[in-house]
Amino acid sequence: MKNFRPNCFFAQICAFTLIVVFTLHVKLSAQTTQNGADAAFIRKIYDQALTDGRCYPWLEHLCLNIGHRLSGSVGAAQAVQWTRSMLDTLGLDSVWLQPVMVPHWVRGEAEQVRVVGSKKHGTFTLSALALGGSVGTPAQGISAEVVEVKSWEELDNLGERAIRGKIIFYNRPMDATKIRTFEAYGGAVDQRVHGASRAAKYGAVGVLVRSMSLRLDDFPHTGTLLYDSTHALLPAVAISTLAAEKLSQVLKEEGKALVSMKMNCKMLPEVLSYNVVGEIRGSERPNDIIVVGGHLDSWDAGHGAHDDGAGCTQSMDVLRILKQLGYRPRHTIRCVLFMNEENGLRGGKKYAEEAARKGEFHLAAIESDAGGFTPRGFSFEGDESVFGKFFEKISAYQNLLEPYGLKFTKGGSGADISPLKSMKGLLSGYQPDSQRYFDLHHTADDTFDKVNKRELELGAASMAALVYLLDKYGL
Repeated sequence: MKNFRPNCFFAQICAFTLIVVFTLHVKLSAQTTQNGADAAFIRKIYDQALTDGRCYPWLEHLCLNIGHRLSGSVGAAQAVQWTRSMLDTLGLDSVWLQPVMVPHWVRGEAEQVRVVGSKKHGTFTLSALALGGSVGTPAQGISAEVVEVKSWEELDNLGERAIRGKIIFYNRPMDATKIRTFEAYGGAVDQRVHGASRAAKYGAVGVLVRSMSLRLDDFPHTGTLLYDSTHALLPAVAISTLAAEKLSQVLKEEGKALVSMKMNCKMLPEVLSYNVVGEIRGSERPNDIIVVGGHLDSWDAGHGAHDDGAGCTQSMDVLRILKQLGYRPRHTIRCVLFMNEENGLRGGKKYAEEAARKGEFHLAAIESDAGGFTPRGFSFEGDESVFGKFFEKISAYQNLLEPYGLKFTKGGSGADISPLKSMKGLLSGYQPDSQRYFDLHHTADDTFDKVNKRELELGAASMAALVYLLDKYGL
C-alpha cells in the first residue's frame, strides 16, 4: 500500500472540475453584481419619476391650456410649438421639428341626429359625433328609414332592394367576453372604418355606427373612416351606446324608424405640420437609435388626455429622467411626438421615410398609445432574426422589471412606429391596464381629470427602464 500513487487521470479530472467551478463562480458573481447594479439604477429611475416627474404637469398644460389637437387645427400647431419648447429646456443634444403635410378635416357645427315620429317615444335626439373624414349632408339634411345590421353577412344578404335609399345602422357591439379590450375593439371597429362604403355599394344614403365602447353611456365615440372612391361618399356618424340601444329597441317594438341627419363637416386642403423630435446622442453607437414616442394629435372631442397626450408626456419624461440621473447612453435615445396618427398616420410614415433616407438604423422603438393607466408590461414584434434573438434573453429583462409588475408578451407595437418594421429592429408597445381605455377613447370624456398622476408616472418610469436595458444590452 505504501507504493500507491494517485491515478494521474483522476487528478486531472479533479483539477479540471475545480477550474470549472471557480470559473462559474466568478461568472455568477460578476452576473450577480451586474444584476444588482442594474436593479439599483432601475430603482433610481422609478424614484426619480415618482418624486420629481414632469409628465403629469406637462399633460395638465397640454390638456387645459391647449386642448384637443386634431391634425391641421390651431390646437395641433400650438401643441407642436409648446412641446418643442419643453424639450428645449431639458438640455438634450438636439431638438427639432420634422415637417409633414397632414389632412385638415373640420367638424363644423354640432351634428343633429334624431329619430322622428316614433309611436311610443315621439321625436328624440341621438347623441352623435361625425366620424373623422366624413362628408357632410346637404344643407337641409337627410331623412330616411333605418335598417339595422350586426354583421357584413347580414348587410350583404339584405342587398340593394332592402337598402337603397335607407340609412344603415351598424349595431355590432364590442365583445364583452374578451379580456383584452383591444381584441374586442379589433373585432368591432371594421364597421366604423369601412361601413360607409360597404353600405353605399347597395345604395344607402347615410350611416349610423354604434360607438366602440363596452360601457353603456351617452358619450359617442368618433374615429376615422376610410372611403372606397368607387362608391358614393356617405355621411357617417357614431352614436352613443345608449342611443344605439334605444334605437334598436324602437326598431324591435315598431318595426321601423325614421331618422334625420344634419352634418356640416368637410375636408379642407392639406396643411403643413410637424413631428417633434428630441434626442440624447449615443456615446458609442450614435447612428443606432432607440425611439420612444406617442402621437401628439387627438380627436376634436375632450382633451385627448389618454389618447395620446399621456403617451407624449411620458415619452418626453423618459429622456428627462435619464438626463437627470446622468446616464450616458451607448445608443442615441430619441423621443418622437408623431403628428396625424388619428386620421392618416402621416407623421409615422414621414419619420420612417426620413430615417431611411438618412440611413439611420432603429435598434428599437417603443410607443405609448394605450392610455396612462397602471403599467402591465410591453408587447413586442419584429423581424424573426431579431425578434427570436431578443426573446432568448428576455428572462434577464423580465427578472429586473417583474418587481414593478411588468410582463413581456409577443404581439403588436404601435401604429406610428409600424413603418419602421422594414429596418428589422425591435418594435414594442407599452401596455397599461386596458379595462377603462375604451370608456374614454375618442370621446368628449377623455379629459385630464381622468388621468391618475401616479399611474402616469409609473408608466414613464417603466418605459425609461426598458430603454435603459435595451441601450445597455442591445438585442
